Amino acid sequence: MIIEIFQDIVCPWCRIGKKNLTDALANFTSEPVEVHYRAYQLDPSTPTEGSPFRDVMLQKVRADEAKLSGMLQQVTQAGQGSGLHFDFSKVEKMPNTLKAHQLIAIAPEDHKKDLVDDLFKAYFEDGKDIGNVDVLLDFAEKIGMNREQTSTRLSAKEGLEQVEDDLDFARQAGVSGVPFFVINRKYALTGAQPSATFLQALQQISEEQKEEEA
Repeated sequence: MIIEIFQDIVCPWCRIGKKNLTDALANFTSEPVEVHYRAYQLDPSTPTEGSPFRDVMLQKVRADEAKLSGMLQQVTQAGQGSGLHFDFSKVEKMPNTLKAHQLIAIAPEDHKKDLVDDLFKAYFEDGKDIGNVDVLLDFAEKIGMNREQTSTRLSAKEGLEQVEDDLDFARQAGVSGVPFFVINRKYALTGAQPSATFLQALQQISEEQKEEEA
Protein backbone atom coordinates (compact mmCIF):
# COMPACT_ATOMS: atom_id res chain seq x y z
CA MET A 1 0.00 0.00 0.00
CA ILE A 2 1.23 3.46 -0.89
CA ILE A 3 0.04 6.54 1.01
CA GLU A 4 0.88 10.01 -0.30
CA ILE A 5 0.46 12.88 2.14
CA PHE A 6 -0.03 16.34 0.67
CA GLN A 7 0.91 18.76 3.43
CA ASP A 8 2.45 22.09 4.33
CA ILE A 9 4.84 22.46 7.24
CA VAL A 10 3.02 25.59 8.50
CA CYS A 11 -0.31 23.74 8.64
CA PRO A 12 -1.04 22.57 12.22
CA TRP A 13 -3.78 20.23 11.05
CA CYS A 14 -1.24 18.56 8.75
CA ARG A 15 0.91 17.82 11.77
CA ILE A 16 -2.06 16.41 13.67
CA GLY A 17 -3.26 14.40 10.67
CA LYS A 18 0.21 12.93 10.10
CA LYS A 19 0.45 11.91 13.77
CA ASN A 20 -2.99 10.28 13.68
CA LEU A 21 -2.07 8.38 10.52
CA THR A 22 1.21 7.23 12.12
CA ASP A 23 -0.75 5.96 15.13
CA ALA A 24 -3.14 4.11 12.83
CA LEU A 25 -0.27 2.52 10.89
CA ALA A 26 1.15 1.17 14.14
CA ASN A 27 -1.98 -1.00 14.37
CA PHE A 28 -2.33 -1.78 10.66
CA THR A 29 -0.85 -5.21 9.97
CA SER A 30 -2.68 -6.22 6.79
CA GLU A 31 0.17 -5.33 4.44
CA PRO A 32 3.36 -3.24 4.17
CA VAL A 33 2.87 0.50 3.70
CA GLU A 34 5.02 3.12 1.98
CA VAL A 35 4.44 6.73 3.01
CA HIS A 36 5.48 9.53 0.64
CA TYR A 37 5.43 13.22 1.51
CA ARG A 38 4.08 15.55 -1.16
CA ALA A 39 4.44 19.32 -1.22
CA TYR A 40 1.56 21.74 -0.83
CA GLN A 41 1.72 25.46 -0.09
CA LEU A 42 -1.12 27.12 1.77
CA ASP A 43 0.09 30.50 0.51
CA PRO A 44 2.72 30.38 -2.26
CA SER A 45 2.67 34.20 -2.38
CA THR A 46 4.37 34.42 1.01
CA PRO A 47 7.59 36.46 0.60
CA THR A 48 10.87 34.52 0.68
CA GLU A 49 11.79 36.29 3.92
CA GLY A 50 8.38 35.45 5.44
CA SER A 51 5.70 37.66 7.00
CA PRO A 52 4.61 38.42 10.58
CA PHE A 53 2.61 35.40 11.75
CA ARG A 54 -0.20 37.10 13.66
CA ASP A 55 -0.70 39.77 11.00
CA VAL A 56 -1.07 37.07 8.34
CA MET A 57 -3.45 35.01 10.46
CA LEU A 58 -5.61 37.99 11.44
CA GLN A 59 -6.01 38.90 7.78
CA LYS A 60 -6.54 35.29 6.68
CA VAL A 61 -9.31 34.47 9.15
CA ARG A 62 -10.68 38.04 9.21
CA ALA A 63 -10.72 38.00 12.99
CA ASP A 64 -9.62 40.12 15.92
CA GLU A 65 -6.95 39.10 18.43
CA ALA A 66 -9.44 37.49 20.79
CA LYS A 67 -11.00 35.30 18.10
CA LEU A 68 -7.59 34.34 16.71
CA SER A 69 -6.36 33.35 20.15
CA GLY A 70 -9.44 31.17 20.54
CA MET A 71 -8.79 29.48 17.22
CA LEU A 72 -5.15 28.79 18.10
CA GLN A 73 -6.23 27.41 21.46
CA GLN A 74 -8.59 25.04 19.65
CA VAL A 75 -5.66 23.78 17.56
CA THR A 76 -3.54 23.41 20.69
CA GLN A 77 -6.22 21.31 22.37
CA ALA A 78 -6.65 19.16 19.27
CA GLY A 79 -2.91 18.62 19.25
CA GLN A 80 -2.94 17.56 22.90
CA GLY A 81 -5.57 14.97 22.04
CA SER A 82 -3.11 13.46 19.55
CA GLY A 83 -0.12 13.71 21.88
CA LEU A 84 1.38 16.81 20.25
CA HIS A 85 2.47 20.11 21.79
CA PHE A 86 1.87 23.48 20.13
CA ASP A 87 3.21 26.80 21.44
CA PHE A 88 1.93 29.58 19.22
CA SER A 89 3.39 32.21 21.58
CA LYS A 90 6.78 31.38 20.05
CA VAL A 91 5.66 31.52 16.42
CA GLU A 92 6.56 34.98 15.13
CA LYS A 93 6.89 34.42 11.40
CA MET A 94 4.83 32.87 8.62
CA PRO A 95 7.61 31.49 6.39
CA ASN A 96 7.60 30.62 2.72
CA THR A 97 7.88 26.82 2.81
CA LEU A 98 9.21 26.18 -0.71
CA LYS A 99 12.79 25.53 0.48
CA ALA A 100 11.54 23.27 3.26
CA HIS A 101 9.64 21.18 0.71
CA GLN A 102 12.73 21.14 -1.50
CA LEU A 103 14.82 19.81 1.40
CA ILE A 104 12.25 17.09 2.12
CA ALA A 105 12.35 16.12 -1.56
CA ILE A 106 16.12 15.57 -1.59
CA ALA A 107 16.39 14.00 1.87
CA PRO A 108 17.18 10.25 2.01
CA GLU A 109 13.95 8.25 1.85
CA ASP A 110 14.51 6.55 5.19
CA HIS A 111 14.98 9.91 6.93
CA LYS A 112 12.09 11.88 5.43
CA LYS A 113 9.68 11.04 8.26
CA ASP A 114 12.14 12.23 10.91
CA LEU A 115 12.86 15.39 8.95
CA VAL A 116 9.17 16.23 8.55
CA ASP A 117 8.58 15.60 12.27
CA ASP A 118 11.58 17.76 13.17
CA LEU A 119 10.41 20.64 10.98
CA PHE A 120 6.88 20.53 12.41
CA LYS A 121 8.27 20.56 15.96
CA ALA A 122 10.76 23.31 15.17
CA TYR A 123 8.01 25.57 13.86
CA PHE A 124 5.09 24.84 16.15
CA GLU A 125 6.97 24.24 19.42
CA ASP A 126 10.17 26.24 19.11
CA GLY A 127 9.08 29.04 16.78
CA LYS A 128 12.00 28.53 14.40
CA ASP A 129 11.98 30.18 10.97
CA ILE A 130 11.79 27.10 8.75
CA GLY A 131 11.95 29.32 5.68
CA ASN A 132 15.53 30.22 6.57
CA VAL A 133 18.07 28.11 4.69
CA ASP A 134 20.54 28.02 7.61
CA VAL A 135 17.80 26.67 9.88
CA LEU A 136 16.92 24.04 7.29
CA LEU A 137 20.58 23.04 6.98
CA ASP A 138 20.71 22.50 10.75
CA PHE A 139 17.98 19.89 10.39
CA ALA A 140 19.60 18.40 7.30
CA GLU A 141 22.75 17.86 9.37
CA LYS A 142 20.71 16.30 12.16
CA ILE A 143 19.57 13.48 9.87
CA GLY A 144 23.08 12.93 8.54
CA MET A 145 23.13 15.08 5.39
CA ASN A 146 26.34 16.97 4.64
CA ARG A 147 25.71 20.67 5.29
CA GLU A 148 27.80 22.12 2.46
CA GLN A 149 26.66 19.57 -0.08
CA THR A 150 23.03 20.10 0.89
CA SER A 151 23.43 23.87 0.59
CA THR A 152 24.88 23.43 -2.89
CA ARG A 153 22.06 21.09 -3.89
CA LEU A 154 19.40 23.53 -2.68
CA SER A 155 21.08 26.41 -4.50
CA ALA A 156 21.15 24.30 -7.67
CA LYS A 157 17.37 23.84 -7.26
CA GLU A 158 17.70 20.07 -6.88
CA GLY A 159 14.36 18.59 -5.85
CA LEU A 160 12.46 21.69 -6.94
CA GLU A 161 11.04 19.96 -10.01
CA GLN A 162 9.49 17.27 -7.80
CA VAL A 163 8.02 19.95 -5.53
CA GLU A 164 6.53 21.78 -8.51
CA ASP A 165 5.12 18.49 -9.83
CA ASP A 166 3.43 17.93 -6.47
CA LEU A 167 1.97 21.44 -6.49
CA ASP A 168 0.74 20.99 -10.07
CA PHE A 169 -0.84 17.62 -9.23
CA ALA A 170 -2.65 19.14 -6.27
CA ARG A 171 -4.01 21.98 -8.41
CA GLN A 172 -5.15 19.63 -11.17
CA ALA A 173 -6.73 17.26 -8.66
CA GLY A 174 -8.64 20.13 -7.10
CA VAL A 175 -6.97 19.82 -3.71
CA SER A 176 -8.01 22.99 -1.90
CA GLY A 177 -6.99 22.07 1.63
CA VAL A 178 -4.55 19.90 3.51
CA PRO A 179 -3.77 17.43 4.90
CA PHE A 180 -4.87 15.40 1.89
CA PHE A 181 -4.12 11.68 1.72
CA VAL A 182 -4.02 9.66 -1.51
CA ILE A 183 -3.98 5.89 -1.07
CA ASN A 184 -2.82 3.62 -3.88
CA ARG A 185 -3.40 6.50 -6.34
CA LYS A 186 -7.10 5.67 -6.15
CA TYR A 187 -8.61 6.58 -2.78
CA ALA A 188 -8.55 9.93 -0.98
CA LEU A 189 -9.02 11.09 2.58
CA THR A 190 -8.99 14.72 3.60
CA GLY A 191 -8.46 16.45 6.91
CA ALA A 192 -6.93 15.48 10.25
CA GLN A 193 -9.02 12.35 10.71
CA PRO A 194 -8.87 10.48 14.05
CA SER A 195 -6.49 7.52 14.08
CA ALA A 196 -9.43 5.10 14.39
CA THR A 197 -10.95 6.53 11.19
CA PHE A 198 -7.64 6.14 9.37
CA LEU A 199 -7.28 2.56 10.55
CA GLN A 200 -10.80 1.65 9.48
CA ALA A 201 -10.24 3.21 6.04
CA LEU A 202 -6.91 1.43 5.55
CA GLN A 203 -8.40 -1.93 6.48
CA GLN A 204 -11.36 -1.41 4.16
CA ILE A 205 -9.16 -0.34 1.24
CA SER A 206 -6.86 -3.31 1.80
CA GLU A 207 -9.80 -5.73 1.72
CA GLU A 208 -11.23 -4.13 -1.44
CA GLN A 209 -7.86 -4.36 -3.18
CA LYS A 210 -7.53 -8.03 -2.27
CA GLU A 211 -11.01 -8.78 -3.61
CA GLU A 212 -10.20 -7.00 -6.89
CA GLU A 213 -6.99 -9.00 -7.28
CA ALA A 214 -8.65 -12.33 -6.47
